[in-house]
Amino acid sequence: MNFNNPLSQMICALLGAATVIGLSGLAVAQTSPSGDPIEVKGVIVQYSLTPRGMVDGLILAGGTEIRLPRRISTQVAFAVRPGDIVTIRGFQASASPIMTVLAVTNQSTGVVVDAGATFAPSQMNDEGRIKLQLHDPDGVLNGVLLDDGIVVRMPPFDAKQHASELAIGLWLFVSGDGISTPLGKMIAARKLGASRMDAKPIDDSRFDRWMREIFAGSDAPTVAFAPPSTSPKHRSLPKY
Repeated sequence: MNFNNPLSQMICALLGAATVIGLSGLAVAQTSPSGDPIEVKGVIVQYSLTPRGMVDGLILAGGTEIRLPRRISTQVAFAVRPGDIVTIRGFQASASPIMTVLAVTNQSTGVVVDAGATFAPSQMNDEGRIKLQLHDPDGVLNGVLLDDGIVVRMPPFDAKQHASELAIGLWLFVSGDGISTPLGKMIAARKLGASRMDAKPIDDSRFDRWMREIFAGSDAPTVAFAPPSTSPKHRSLPKY
């Protein structure tokens, strides 16, 4: 192309203007304000890792960074893999490529990891044969594993009090605060015994104090958002 030709100069000017407009449009698509929760669908390129090698987020095709609350990062790592198509529900601040997660859905398996449901246990009962005794980091008995895979936890004081009923091979009935995650199920025992009829309650004040100690070290959200007042908005990731 002869750049001294007036027509060539005009074409170059138009191409330059189109490029600027295109880049501006891309920036607007990435940084549009979001006061309400939005949903983004995309492909996971890889996990984001901490200096200790722990998963703390996801990176999607297109460059969107997904910040995972520490309390659900392990669940998400088991629920989704690089290459999976996911829907992310969460918040994205203006002029930021980072989304803070409310929920992650694997489109292939239908598995949903809900950040808000992690600490919302429900009343759960179970019974089965004790497969293994479980301990805290100091080696103190604080629970058992049943043969159906459910983990049962309790205050160490009560584990000691019920030690004769927590031997491997014995049948155990348990009732308490249960959670179900992609990684498995756990019951924080409020009542346990050899059968439903024999089950004895754990002291409520001791149980509540134990639960507070467990969750005292959980991570608090970095950014606080008001509860969503409207249905989530939908948008697609920009294509590069």
